[in-house]
Amino acid sequence: MSTKTSELLTEIAPRTVTVVRGVTDDQLDLSTPCPEYTVRDLLNHLYDVAVNFQSMARREAPDWSRKEDHLTEGWRDRFAVEVDRAIEAWSDPAALEGDSPGMGLPQATVGDMLLVDLTVHGWDLARATGQRMDAPADVVATGHAFMDRMGEMGQRMGAFGAPVPTDAGATDLDRLLGRSGRDPAWTRATA
Repeated sequence: MSTKTSELLTEIAPRTVTVVRGVTDDQLDLSTPCPEYTVRDLLNHLYDVAVNFQSMARREAPDWSRKEDHLTEGWRDRFAVEVDRAIEAWSDPAALEGDSPGMGLPQATVGDMLLVDLTVHGWDLARATGQRMDAPADVVATGHAFMDRMGEMGQRMGAFGAPVPTDAGATDLDRLLGRSGRDPAWTRATA
């Protein structure tokens, strides 16, 4: 089985997993384009995202309260496994039906939230650690549609920073990053 959400996740997840696998231990304390997160913080957040969005696909309450360091022996492989489990959970058409009991949002929007997290935070990690990450056009288009629906609310709730203007020649991914509060031109020197 698959859904449009799981198909899009299958496109972006391997790119994010590749970036995660490329993070070296000596980079864990570096800053990222997501100002409140170091590389370590962002990796732990992404691990929690992968696990909690599995629960949300099954309409179970996620547990965002657990704040632990997941970066113990084998963490890169464990992250890849959890991302695969998240894709599998969102492959069930029932995962996209109705509204999320915990968030009160359509389940399809919750699935798009996972897609945006893997895309934007994958880019954050890539930029912070000197890697490159792009995203397929259909993933970016879905991200823009998500921002059209949820961007302002996300900013009010602190999930996104204030939009960063992009120039006329910006790519669609750069525009999505700007809409989520990232400066697509971020470098360590501008941090």
